[in-house]
Amino acid sequence: MVDSTAMTLGEVVVTASGGPLEPSKVLTSVDIVTAERVENQVVSNNWELFDQVPGVMLTRFGQGTTSGKFSMRGFNGEGEINAVKLLIDGIPSNSNDGNMPYIDLAPQLDIESIEVVKGTNDPRYGLHNIAGNANISTRMGGNYAQARATLGSFDTRGLQAAAGYESNGISQNYAIGYLATDGYRDHSEAENIALSGKWFVTPAGGNSRIGVIARHYQGNAEEAGYLTASQVAADPSQSLPHNAFDEDSRKVSQLAIQAESDFSEQLYGTAQIYLNDLYDRRYVRFSAAASQQERFTDETHVGASGSLKWRIGKTSIGDVTLTGGLDTERQDNKSERYTTVAQVRTAQTRDQQFDFNTVGGFVQAVIKPTDKLTVTPAFRVDQVSGEYTNLLNGNTYDANDYGLIKQPKLSAIYSFSRELAVYGNWGRSFQVGVGTAAYKVNQSEDLEPSINEGWEAGLKFRPLSWLDGRLAIWQQTANNEARRKLNDPSNDSENIGKTLREGIDLEINARPSSKLNFWLATAVQRSEILRADSASQATEGKEIDHVPHLLYNLGVDYKMNDAWSLSAWANGQSSYYLERTNSTGKFGDYTLLNASVKYAYSPSLNFELQLRNLADQYYEYVWWDGSQSLHSPGVPRSIYASVNMSF
Repeated sequence: MVDSTAMTLGEVVVTASGGPLEPSKVLTSVDIVTAERVENQVVSNNWELFDQVPGVMLTRFGQGTTSGKFSMRGFNGEGEINAVKLLIDGIPSNSNDGNMPYIDLAPQLDIESIEVVKGTNDPRYGLHNIAGNANISTRMGGNYAQARATLGSFDTRGLQAAAGYESNGISQNYAIGYLATDGYRDHSEAENIALSGKWFVTPAGGNSRIGVIARHYQGNAEEAGYLTASQVAADPSQSLPHNAFDEDSRKVSQLAIQAESDFSEQLYGTAQIYLNDLYDRRYVRFSAAASQQERFTDETHVGASGSLKWRIGKTSIGDVTLTGGLDTERQDNKSERYTTVAQVRTAQTRDQQFDFNTVGGFVQAVIKPTDKLTVTPAFRVDQVSGEYTNLLNGNTYDANDYGLIKQPKLSAIYSFSRELAVYGNWGRSFQVGVGTAAYKVNQSEDLEPSINEGWEAGLKFRPLSWLDGRLAIWQQTANNEARRKLNDPSNDSENIGKTLREGIDLEINARPSSKLNFWLATAVQRSEILRADSASQATEGKEIDHVPHLLYNLGVDYKMNDAWSLSAWANGQSSYYLERTNSTGKFGDYTLLNASVKYAYSPSLNFELQLRNLADQYYEYVWWDGSQSLHSPGVPRSIYASVNMSF
């Protein structure tokens, strides 16, 4: 029977480490990218690995450590609404505003899988889980040693290594990733390093496991800056004199203790405590008419979570499994901003300290009345609290009392046969203010959360043993949607109004022979501001900015013989509006073609040549600063050679 809605890109389906409710069992659009699709990609940042995930959009800022991010379900990647909960081995890994500075903590060679859950019906997570969640799962246990060295265009140098040792109930996993590049554009040199270690003990009997995970990432990068339309037409590789002192230094660390146990045949539990630390100092000047800014962020997040799965078994309503969990996070955040000239401070525009705390819990039942039908009702509740102090004037404000944020959810799948299943889900997720918007700064009354309500209906099909696919129709609406004012010294938000996002997704994977594999995915989506805020009436009925109507990717792998293999793939999108009145034109469409050839000299040594942007297409990220469009050109055709070794 088809009993899962998950699609897997790669040969091996892995078991996720995100908790007792595995992503592959969440009855919505789930995509799993396995290690073979991750480890050989030539990327500067881990967010670029998500270009292989169907229906996921990449926003390519191309500015130092603020290089880009991924988003989905009609939400853009501008940073105004960060709608994806990011996890690494099940550890929450978003910054306070929902951005993803922690994403590069996992060295690429250490990644076992990328698991993306789309929609509003996953009850495991609350904060930032607006349109779904993504978990980067890393290696656990095993005995192996691998290394990868890369040289390529723009003086790119990369070195990765990973090793695992497992014996007598003790497992150790280590990984390192180093990358340096001069960058395509002038003034865009970058260097970063990531370190990871995992130490776990499995006591005699093998029913439990407890261990420690430690990670650290450090990156330094110059920022080439944005160009006007005429400047980018004259020379897209240039960096203007006013950006000569723009750069960023970022340090992120993560420490966690995790445990899991089968208490009995019916009862399974997990628990973790974790610490996330972010230190980021950025100097940026967006245009010649603007002043340079120094942006300093210092965040420490401490959290804990636990869950229990009870396999009740046969009952009068069918086979039943009950899962419940609790989680909490305590944030201590500091945000400073200054106007500067060549990195010399001239005035302070922001000095904020804010505590932001969350408590949440969920319960979900998996009910199988028959072998063909599975129904999963769920309910989640979250509550937030905290205090904000404006250190410029000494004023202190309490967080909005949003009350208990209730999120009912319901999913079902019916398997007609081994070849066909239909499924559907409905659920609510939520958005609350970030930065000062979470606190009662400009109002005496408490604000209400923005509730996102979504549904999905789909088909999972496998007409042939070597061919499977999924077709899904989805919709998501939100009331009182708010977005961050990205360049606002007070770190506030503004109301958009009532919004609608909807789309159709199609995915097909095929492996007609042991030598040939191909895949195709497309997402057609639409966004609309149904009812605008009173201060933004010109946006009513218009599209949300930076949301293309079409996303697509496709590719083919061909194994010629035991030594030679070829791959070719493409991804792209249509154009988008730059702002919510839709009056400043559309930009951003592209199709990028890539190819690679691999030669296996021996089982432990292979060589790979990879071509990115094979057709040398010009593409760009574009935004509107209020008076003009500003452009960040993408990377032209580039070539990279790698050697992969195992020991």
